[in-house]
Amino acid sequence: MGVRSGLGLGQLLLALDRTMVTLVEAPRGLDLPVGSAALVDADDVRLGLAVGPGSADVFFLLGVSDADAMRWLEQQFAGTGRTPAAIFVKEPTETAVRRAVALGTAVVAVEPRARWESLYRLVNHAFEHHGNRDDPQYDAGTDLFGLAQSIADRTHGMVSIEDEGSHVLAYSASSDEADDLRRLTILGRAGPPEHLEWIGREGIFDALRADADVVRVAERPELGLRPRLAAGIHLPASDGRPPRFAGTIWLQQGSAALADDAELVLRGGAVLAARIMVRLSATPSSHTVRVRELLGLAGDEVDIAAAARELGITADGRGALVGFVDPDGRAPQDVIALSASAFRADAQTAAFDDRVYALLPKAGAPSTVTSWTRGVVATLEAELGRSLRAVVAAPVEGLGAVAKARAEVDRVFDSLARHPGTFGAVTSLDDARTTVLLDAVVARVAADPRLIDPRIRRLREQDPMLTETLAAYLDGFGDIAAVAQRLHVHPNTVRYRVRRIESLLSTSLSNPDDRLVLALALRATAP
Repeated sequence: MGVRSGLGLGQLLLALDRTMVTLVEAPRGLDLPVGSAALVDADDVRLGLAVGPGSADVFFLLGVSDADAMRWLEQQFAGTGRTPAAIFVKEPTETAVRRAVALGTAVVAVEPRARWESLYRLVNHAFEHHGNRDDPQYDAGTDLFGLAQSIADRTHGMVSIEDEGSHVLAYSASSDEADDLRRLTILGRAGPPEHLEWIGREGIFDALRADADVVRVAERPELGLRPRLAAGIHLPASDGRPPRFAGTIWLQQGSAALADDAELVLRGGAVLAARIMVRLSATPSSHTVRVRELLGLAGDEVDIAAAARELGITADGRGALVGFVDPDGRAPQDVIALSASAFRADAQTAAFDDRVYALLPKAGAPSTVTSWTRGVVATLEAELGRSLRAVVAAPVEGLGAVAKARAEVDRVFDSLARHPGTFGAVTSLDDARTTVLLDAVVARVAADPRLIDPRIRRLREQDPMLTETLAAYLDGFGDIAAVAQRLHVHPNTVRYRVRRIESLLSTSLSNPDDRLVLALALRATAP
């Protein structure tokens, strides 16, 4: 859900631009305040899991037929006096529009090619940072949409601001002269393959990442690609870290010539965009701060009741926490947030470092949460080629237990980082507990040489083959046949080696205490 703000419906639609959405009807006008969004999908409607009145100001209806959408709207809101300010749907019919208007709800048509996760991200960015003068977190220096429009006005072109992964963060108003590359990028789709291939072949992306200067991209009429300028956004060096590429400002030219000093303006815009990104990172929205507090990521003291009130969630529900990590980069928070909100309307998400956490205050059975998590991981693998790992903590008894659950989830991720492949794509705290505890014990032993049996160090140096046999024997609980099969040798060979090991170590492997000490030492000294 988005954070409450003083944004009006009309301002929200202006921020999203006609490339993404088109207003169909607004029976109560465009001044209605909006500050939160929720998602309703076909399963919500079919299974009766849809959210209730007052839970959000605007609703995104994903894959819901017109008939089901209107039936849901009338069942949920008719006669309550709390109808939503607007519903966002793809290709609404006249009948659906008429019935929504009768309830006093505006209808906003979403471009059919738009990705819902992109719309969700842009709407929440607008709620949190776009022109809300009453929000203490607001600062004129944190409005990327405003910066994009200012650059566009000054240069007579159309501007989009993207992050390092080419996801659009903000953009100026579009005219009919926007080319396919601009339109599709704003909609969250990849640009036409022939466009991207040509841009990549020309080394434009490499130049933007390597240099802060402005790059000119020539017109390609045969591709429908209009001329544009681009400037890389580079965050300044800090805390001993070198400058980092953070995104790109694209300036597309229409029929009118760009301003003579467009390059200078774009260069300055890239500097301002970098400052805004630093500020947004340093001062997250109050909504994000509250979620991070519950997760134990923003200080020790947290008023659970106040946080629950501000976020509009229950404080004592039987919930769940799911952590996501991408071993090859940052987990995509926007896509995870979209899926979480569609699964549970009260879901809260937050990113910290390279991890994303989905808090589900009222989650139902743990098996249901695990099933949803597996679906998210599988979808991201199939559609985006991202191989995420997820850890499920369920049940979590109330918001007061969330921070402890998050710490346990992080312990699993830390263990996974040290031992890739230890767990499957989705695991639970219970399934991972033994492995994580053993990993913690071994790490403590490895950090203190006094806790490592020196005989194991000598054995490793003198005879790696006997060391391997000892490890297999201890892991195999002394089952000679199983150990022999694992080592691909005859059982008599294993028996001979075990006698040699006992002689070299001056101990008996039948003693459980000796076996425990030796096993820990083997794990702690493993290369």
